Amino acid sequence: MKKIFYSVSLIAMSAMMFTACGNANKQANTTEAAADSVAQPQEEWITLFDGTSFNGWRGYNRTDMPTAWTIEDGAIKINGSGMGEAGAKDGGDIIYDRKFKDFELTFEWKVSPGGNSGVFYLAQEIPGRPIYESAPEYQILDNERHPDAKLGKNGNRKSASLYDLVPANPQNAKPAGEWNTGGIMVYQGTVVHSQNGENVVEYHLWTDDWKKMVADSKFKDWPEFLNAGGENHEGYIGLQDHGNDVWFRNIKIRIL
Repeated sequence: MKKIFYSVSLIAMSAMMFTACGNANKQANTTEAAADSVAQPQEEWITLFDGTSFNGWRGYNRTDMPTAWTIEDGAIKINGSGMGEAGAKDGGDIIYDRKFKDFELTFEWKVSPGGNSGVFYLAQEIPGRPIYESAPEYQILDNERHPDAKLGKNGNRKSASLYDLVPANPQNAKPAGEWNTGGIMVYQGTVVHSQNGENVVEYHLWTDDWKKMVADSKFKDWPEFLNAGGENHEGYIGLQDHGNDVWFRNIKIRIL
């Protein structure tokens, strides 16, 4: 699947300009400008984190930011409690306060030794219920130390996997303390995870295969997970507090 969509063909643009003006010189100049235009993506990248503020971010199911999340050296950091998922006094998962449908998300991440976190997408905000009941998760993990790397099936809890469902292959994560690049593309139900420059997961939402996979998993009793994205197939981007120090930076998204 192409990641760049063109607004109009060069041939069609040139023909329209010729008909409209009838001036050879003007038409030539316009055609040159059109060539520059169609070479650019339709949608530009949107920065979700500017490196200095939490503009656009808030806690899941709350209006403010949990204080366990801070900004350190241009990165969002969850200061882990060491008490497991959302165990900090004022911790918990966070979301970017806008829903996205078809998109390409890129980010960088690193974990502390033994660290665990995740990036949620197509999440719904359901009062009294955790984000993971409605959202697929791009796993963030120290594969060498965290027990999750040895649990699940065929490595489907290692970094960049669709958590507990589809293993990332190849598994090319860097060690704890080093920055990794991550990516998530969602387009009309097709989902691709990337890690350090390689596509490592592909699956297809809302299909019979998806329904069977969920039915055979621990997510089987969560209808919002099965119907990820809800009625409109859109949802929030979220970052997970799993009780460990984890950093995120260069978070950008492009609408497809």
